[in-house]
Amino acid sequence: MSANADPIELQKFSDLAAKWWDPTSEFKPLHEINPLRLAWIDGIAPLAGKQVVDVGCGGGILSESMAAKGANVLGIDLAEKPLKVAGLHKLESGVMLDYECISAEDLAAREPASRDVVTCMEMLEHVPDPAAIVAACAALAKPGAHLFFSTINRNAKAYALAVIGAEYVLGMLPRGTHDYAKFIKPSELTRFCRQAGLNVREIRGMSYNPLTRVYSLGADTDVNYLIHVTKD
Repeated sequence: MSANADPIELQKFSDLAAKWWDPTSEFKPLHEINPLRLAWIDGIAPLAGKQVVDVGCGGGILSESMAAKGANVLGIDLAEKPLKVAGLHKLESGVMLDYECISAEDLAAREPASRDVVTCMEMLEHVPDPAAIVAACAALAKPGAHLFFSTINRNAKAYALAVIGAEYVLGMLPRGTHDYAKFIKPSELTRFCRQAGLNVREIRGMSYNPLTRVYSLGADTDVNYLIHVTKD
C-alpha cells in the first residue's frame, strides 16, 4: 500500500461502505452532486469510448455513471470495503467497468500515459500529500488528456458551511467527515497542477442552497470547487 493514505480516513469510509448506494444515507450529497459533475465532465470531454480512471472512487457512484456514458472505466481506491460494495453494485446495475485496490502512484508506475480522462473527486482533502496524487494523475494521463479534480476551499466560509453547517447543523454529513486543516485553496491546487505539467483550463464553484436543497455550478469557489486541466 502506498504511504500516501491516512488509515483513519480509509477506516472512516470503510465503516460506512454498506450505505454507499443508499441515496438517503450519509452519502446523499454525493448522489445529489453526481449528475452535476458527470454532466460537467462529459460536456468537456465526451466520455463515450474514452479510457478513464477514477482515482479515489469509493463505492463507485461517479465511476459507474461514467461507464454508463460509454467510457471504459477503472475505479481505484485503497479502501477495500467500498470497492467490494462498488463491485456488488455493478453486478446489480449491469454496467460494465473495473475496480482495483491500488494507489494512483502505483497505477501510474504500472500504466503511465494510459488514460484519456482522469477524475479525482472529493478525495484530495483526505490524503496526506495531495500534490503527489495530482502528480500521479498527471502521469496516468495521455498527452492531450483531460483531468478533473474537486475539493474544498480553505477559508472561514468553507469551515462554517462545509464543517459546522453540513456536519453539525444540517446533519448532511457525519461529524468528523472533514478536517479543515486538509482543505485546499484553489491557488494551491492550481500550483500542484502546474508543477505536474498540467494546464489549468477552468475552475467552477459548486454551491448548495439549503432552502431549495439544490446544488448548482457557478462562479462561487469559496467552498466546494472543481478544476479542469489538460496535459498538453
